Amino acid sequence: MAVPNTTNQASSGSVTSVAAQVPSGSLLANLRQELARYTPFSQMAAPELDFFLAHAEQLYFAPGETLIEPASGEVTQLFFIRQGAVSGKRGLADLSGGAFQFETGDLFPISAAIARRAVTATYEATADTFVLALPVGDMQALALKSVPFADFLNRRVLKFLELSRQALQVAYSSRTLAEQSLETRLGDLTPRTPVTCRPHTPLREALTEMHQRRIGSMLVTSERGEPLGILSRDDILGRITLQQVPLETPIGEVMVQPVHHLTHEHTAEDAALLMSRHTIRHVPITRDGVVVGIVSERDLFAMQRLSLKHVSTSIRGAADVDTLKLVAQDIRRFARSLLSQGVQARQLTALISHLNDVLTERLLELKAAQHGIELGRLCWLALGSEGRSEQTIATDQDNALILPDDITPAQRQQVLVFARDVNQALDACGYPLCKGGIMAGNPDCCLTLREWRERFSHWVEHGAPQDLLNASIYFDFRPLAGDASLAQALRSEVNRSAQRVPRFLKQMALNALTRTPPLSWVGGIAADDQGLIDLKLQGTALFVDAARLYGLAQGLAATATRERLEAVGPVLGVEAAEYEAWVRGFEFLQMLRLQIQLEGTATGDQPNHIRVDSLNDIDRRILKEAFRVARTLQQRIQLDYER
Repeated sequence: MAVPNTTNQASSGSVTSVAAQVPSGSLLANLRQELARYTPFSQMAAPELDFFLAHAEQLYFAPGETLIEPASGEVTQLFFIRQGAVSGKRGLADLSGGAFQFETGDLFPISAAIARRAVTATYEATADTFVLALPVGDMQALALKSVPFADFLNRRVLKFLELSRQALQVAYSSRTLAEQSLETRLGDLTPRTPVTCRPHTPLREALTEMHQRRIGSMLVTSERGEPLGILSRDDILGRITLQQVPLETPIGEVMVQPVHHLTHEHTAEDAALLMSRHTIRHVPITRDGVVVGIVSERDLFAMQRLSLKHVSTSIRGAADVDTLKLVAQDIRRFARSLLSQGVQARQLTALISHLNDVLTERLLELKAAQHGIELGRLCWLALGSEGRSEQTIATDQDNALILPDDITPAQRQQVLVFARDVNQALDACGYPLCKGGIMAGNPDCCLTLREWRERFSHWVEHGAPQDLLNASIYFDFRPLAGDASLAQALRSEVNRSAQRVPRFLKQMALNALTRTPPLSWVGGIAADDQGLIDLKLQGTALFVDAARLYGLAQGLAATATRERLEAVGPVLGVEAAEYEAWVRGFEFLQMLRLQIQLEGTATGDQPNHIRVDSLNDIDRRILKEAFRVARTLQQRIQLDYER
């Protein structure tokens, strides 16, 4: 190989290579150590690193010098930046901020090298730059020898994300004693073989079996083994003892049905959510419709020091606001526990949002009883991030109420008093009052279904700046408690209105383009004067705005950003790899937000700001990739709507 000499050399306007010689053993060891600082080399064996070094040549490029461009033809070398930086510019794309940057430790151009095609961008050195150039033929040979190298070439961004998640898991696992991840498939667990009986089995026989085996439930199945019902210890008092049901009665007449069950492909997280939502303790596991196991609340509790069921049960059992204030603190502890297990951003924010929902529902129950309000006639709406089930730890309130059209003025006033009391109670539990006043206790957010329809229609028809701001919050509404049919009727009307007025969608698109990802003109991360970037306004909000825009344009009922992006991708004719990158970029930014909030490194008035220099090498690279993905998504919006 060419000896990697980092001494600056004068540029001759073309590639300058260093004279080749066989490196000594000590130099080779030093080079291995240098490479091992970066992915994928950190995962490769010494002989694989030696192969790379033996076949690579070091090249020097002066600032402004071109490494490779479309006119160069088919790519013949893969470049590893040992020192310096390289900027890529895609012709006219550069005029709209299309540049991107590679730094020390980066490999490029991977896609073009694998496809044996020309690059689509011009790559220029932006500083004195030394690269190790590996011929494409040797790249392919190394990929056959090294699984980590081949895996990285094919799944570059995904590999970075996995390494980042592993590093985060290691960092947090020292704080907790989590033994198993909630992401574990139920089929990969070792669930107990369920004790079953048939519907005609007499109660005496079934209860005797439960007593002798010391089990908490009896699963009732068909001859084939399909779950038909279940009878647990908790059911015996209400369904048998108090009802004085004879013990000769077939269990099928008193069993709970239908039985909530999951397949072997579902995860422990799915089981925990199911138990929490339906207040049950046992979930049968099926494969091809036949019961193959059963997972209990105790099984999940063994996986978690602080279980979802434990937290949600504590919330539901709270008798007053003071108790809820204490229990609400468990949500943060639970989130930190999940982070240590390697749970991903989508699941983590969904679980946090679920627990926030449970707490809000309990508060509504307590306050409704106190104020004499019939919740079944109203619909409490979650808005914004809560409406999307994407809440992080640092979140304020965004909520509203839909009232029946026949409500009287006196009843409306009574509901407003109730709603204000709920808002104050949520604030006491750690969910600050919305500074913009977007809360159910505000008369503007407590309207009848007819009034809400008129209001959304006005926003769509006029499309003024304030209307577009309202769209970013109100249009992501989700029913949380009460009569969900009111919210469903409103959702149908909103989607029809948005599709009926293309001008409004264009205004939403132009509004979404007013914020851009923090990338410099050469494609590097552009922090502010304090070295900070806002992960929400400069990051996740870009994906959220795009997902909302396309979701409304397609009439989707979904409000979650991930679900919207995954649904609109195929409709827009986008390749799966592209819209999956949208989702991955969004979720990485969400995870960074959660990380700084849980670590306490975020300040109270800046809960989403992060110092770029505080990031490790892997996270900094993924962050740049996420911003690049956000920029390409915005460029798609420009093509679709700036006409």
